[in-house]
Amino acid sequence: MTTQIAVRLPEELVEFVDRLVSDGRAPSRAAVVSRALHRELRREVAARDAAILAATGTEADDLDELARYGARVPLDDLD
Repeated sequence: MTTQIAVRLPEELVEFVDRLVSDGRAPSRAAVVSRALHRELRREVAARDAAILAATGTEADDLDELARYGARVPLDDLD
């Protein structure tokens, strides 16, 4: 299920979104906004997880190297 919402954006962001759509890099304005919000959600979850890990002071384990790698990979590369 989806819900339609109205969003006011600065003109330069609207131009950017429209350019993504016209270049065929996104199927619609809604798709661009949805992708950006999903990316922000992943960022928030990752930041929360990192804070939890930092607070627990866990000892080194086999996933440390994977975590270091994941911290260096830009989220944009995951789309």
